[in-house]
Amino acid sequence: MSYFLAFLMSKGYIFANSENPLENRHFFWYDFKVIYRFGERGDIVPLGFDNTLYMKKQKEHIAERISKFNGKLYLEFGGKLFDDYHAARVLPGFEPDAKMRLLCEMRDEVEVIFCISAANIEKTKVRADLGISYEMDLLRQIDILTGLGIAVNSVVITQYSGQTAADAFVQKLNARGVTNYIHRPIAGYPSDVDHIVSDAGYGSNPYIVTTKPLVVVTAPGPGSGKLATCLSQVYHEHQRGIIAGYGKYETFPVWNLPLKHPVNLAYEAATADLQDVNMIDPFHLEAYGVTTVNYNRDVEAFPIVRTILSRITGDDKFYCSPTDMGVNMAGYAIVNDEVCQEASKQEIIRRYYKGLCDLKQGRETTDTIDKLKMIMQQLQLKPEDRPVVLPALAKQAACGGAPAAAIRLPDGRIITGKATRLMSACSGAVLNAIKVLADIPKEVLLMSPQILEPVLKLKLDLLHSHSSVLKTDDVLTALYICAASDETAACAVAKLPLLRGCDLHSTQLIHSGDESTLRKMGLNITCEPQFPDKSLYFG
Repeated sequence: MSYFLAFLMSKGYIFANSENPLENRHFFWYDFKVIYRFGERGDIVPLGFDNTLYMKKQKEHIAERISKFNGKLYLEFGGKLFDDYHAARVLPGFEPDAKMRLLCEMRDEVEVIFCISAANIEKTKVRADLGISYEMDLLRQIDILTGLGIAVNSVVITQYSGQTAADAFVQKLNARGVTNYIHRPIAGYPSDVDHIVSDAGYGSNPYIVTTKPLVVVTAPGPGSGKLATCLSQVYHEHQRGIIAGYGKYETFPVWNLPLKHPVNLAYEAATADLQDVNMIDPFHLEAYGVTTVNYNRDVEAFPIVRTILSRITGDDKFYCSPTDMGVNMAGYAIVNDEVCQEASKQEIIRRYYKGLCDLKQGRETTDTIDKLKMIMQQLQLKPEDRPVVLPALAKQAACGGAPAAAIRLPDGRIITGKATRLMSACSGAVLNAIKVLADIPKEVLLMSPQILEPVLKLKLDLLHSHSSVLKTDDVLTALYICAASDETAACAVAKLPLLRGCDLHSTQLIHSGDESTLRKMGLNITCEPQFPDKSLYFG
């Protein structure tokens, strides 16, 4: 490897992220607009996105926007503040915590306001990717930011109209010393601009005192009232003679990519349940003669937002288009478009499978599936274009119809597993995969039935589990116990981190126990929309 790296350096390649790249297998090297990293097996993995360049451009652009408004900007953060795995999947090289890292770099200039809708609290709205409620995720995010030294100003409960669950959440915030405010619905919102921009409208909301030049307004999910909170604050600031501005930071759609680029279509797939549509920004095209991409909700809302901002500031040229409002620089950090296109196509197929499975379980509608099918057709994608699908189905057929699963390793090899008397198909596939990565012969048992059967007995006899097979978390617990005294098991355990980012497909719906563990391991999972059996209960 060292001779190869020396050859690369002799050709003028630049190494980054390591003082001594010859001792680090996780660094990047650049060839004009192509970026790579060395994988765990020494293979060269092309990346599509330069996160370092992105962070630099994003920080510069936000600073420029702050200066435009005399040093006070309310920046609405769309999407996820942490754990943005969608972006990481469609833009290989994007760091899921990029926004958080940006805030860390600007911690001296930034404070954060969280918004949460009283209606979402009342409905116990849940983040699908984490399986926790919006209010619990909000508290989680506050803990993370505070731990990083980023100032959290307060929490705003929006759209409050006496919801008892919201009252309980306010009590919880008060008990924990978290400053909070209540915003009630404004009559005539958003069309009655005269009323909205008045003491009876935004003026009726409590003024949130902020001290930093950048105020990030974020939320645990959509529909939380971030925009209204930003505009309310801009109104209050102008009433006090402070020329504050508003901006929006949302990664998708990427405004300077083509309308039907797979990265932007992957965003449509991710929001198929909302029936969002990417579209050419007509206001930007009219104002500047430049074609940019935005999405329907921002385009539809822009005339009202522009009118409100103009009324607040007295400037009818505050923004000329929804694209103007944005500060997203992601498109400038794409360094290998082909890689990003392929990754986005795979994400669209994953979203399609998720939609089918949600429909099967009564959590989705046929309208969402039709939208996903349309996106698949636009890119001429088929479910079997996901590399792990056909091997999983072939394994099931070879095993006489027994449930099966397939995992694609970082080097492209596909490993399968089947359900047995003791363990699920996903558990079997994970064990087989790490045996291959550790060069452990197939016939070698990592754990004996004498170890697994007592664990199963515990589940059935004491915990009264409905399932008679061990899920992935059960198997991993037993494997770690074995690894304490068995060198072969220890070698296999050491390879588990290599499965992060790998694709897995199951030939049946995955039980919640398996699904949660596999997601925590970082696997990108899909499954056929088939129940394991005829039982009505599935969990």
